[in-house]
Amino acid sequence: MGTTEAKSDRTMYRRCLLALAMAAATSAAAAQQAPAPAQTAPAPDALRASTAISVKRDLFEEAAHLKNDLARYSYLREVMPQLTKDDRLIDQQLLATVEDELGLYDEAMLDFPFDNRVQTPVPLPAAADWAAADAATEIAKLATDRRIVMINEAHHDAHTRELTLALLPRLRAEGFTYFAAEALVNSDTDLMKRGYPIASSGSEYLHEPLYGQIIREAIRLGFKVVAYESEADLLADREAGQAQLLYREVFKNDPKARLFVHAGYAHIDKAVGNLGKTIKPMAMQLKQLTGFDPLSIDQTRWRDIGPMPKKDLYNQLIAAFPVDKPSVLLSRQNGSVWASDPDRHDVDVILPPSGHQRRPHWLTLGGTRQTRVISSDICQRQLPCVVEARFAKEGDDAIPADRYVFTANDTMNSLYLWPGEYKISSRDRNDRKLTEHNLTVGGPGS
Repeated sequence: MGTTEAKSDRTMYRRCLLALAMAAATSAAAAQQAPAPAQTAPAPDALRASTAISVKRDLFEEAAHLKNDLARYSYLREVMPQLTKDDRLIDQQLLATVEDELGLYDEAMLDFPFDNRVQTPVPLPAAADWAAADAATEIAKLATDRRIVMINEAHHDAHTRELTLALLPRLRAEGFTYFAAEALVNSDTDLMKRGYPIASSGSEYLHEPLYGQIIREAIRLGFKVVAYESEADLLADREAGQAQLLYREVFKNDPKARLFVHAGYAHIDKAVGNLGKTIKPMAMQLKQLTGFDPLSIDQTRWRDIGPMPKKDLYNQLIAAFPVDKPSVLLSRQNGSVWASDPDRHDVDVILPPSGHQRRPHWLTLGGTRQTRVISSDICQRQLPCVVEARFAKEGDDAIPADRYVFTANDTMNSLYLWPGEYKISSRDRNDRKLTEHNLTVGGPGS
């Protein structure tokens, strides 16, 4: 990747992260006023008017020059005690995001500095009226007569990528031909030919193993993979730019195309509100450009973000519907799918609790992956170190199939791997390879 492309990539990453951090700062003041729908990103007017946040250091730029994810992780942890309260808010968000990219999934949930789930009060469905069902199966049914399907993610929570991975083969079987991912950039012209993403294929979000696997699987299944991120600075222009790029790259040249989009947060909203009173989300604008009503699937609200009181709406919903996989609710009366915000989304997905034992239970991906124990001994007492599993036939720059960071000696954990041949390596914060060996993972029960 050239200097221009790398700078554009970092700008995109920074814009997403800082918008959420600023939203957190403004939400504290808003909470003391009359209740209002929470925003997944702040309206520009709110940002200009707010004096709630005073950032003294540009932590993004400070970390951007570091050569790898582990170096950024180490730096963000080390500078934390030196920071003001407002700078710490930015640091915590950056840290949680890089923890997610390094496979430290529970740590990312605990370190993220605020609850960014939409908190608009809604009446919860009753178990007497609704029944839980497998999300991938039901969404595939709903997609039968749709031209566009959109699903969102929380960027620091890889659990919101499990369902996308499960939907890829189902939607391909339904005739979907294009897959668009927000984290991709156009500069990796060899992506489709190579068959797997590398670090320079997109923003840092793509460094997370499940995101990498989503791209890998989309290519394997025969999707044409599309990058659509806009370089616009203003939020309104970014939403418009994304919609226009999707229209131009997909429907303008292929009017019969069927498109599956993986985006962040409120980009998939079909009405204004969560991005501000006047900003039209990308999904809303793409509908206007194409004439096709997207099937919009939200999975950022009903998810486990760590210890919360029993009165938390997610905990109440899980108590009524104790699901163990990504699920939707079907009406017992007419079979319709529940949506808590039907103006903006067609489907609400409920993600099960993570489990929080070493690493989250959901990493088995419905039993398709097996655990392989790893020990900090592989780090040769050079800590912290990242342990990565790459498919044996892919290059050393491939996004790993799984990765984990050891921060203490004499500890153990597990990698989650599909059946296949792997190269297992460990590296220190200077990207120096410490060890490498081959590993074969057999079928279930091996």
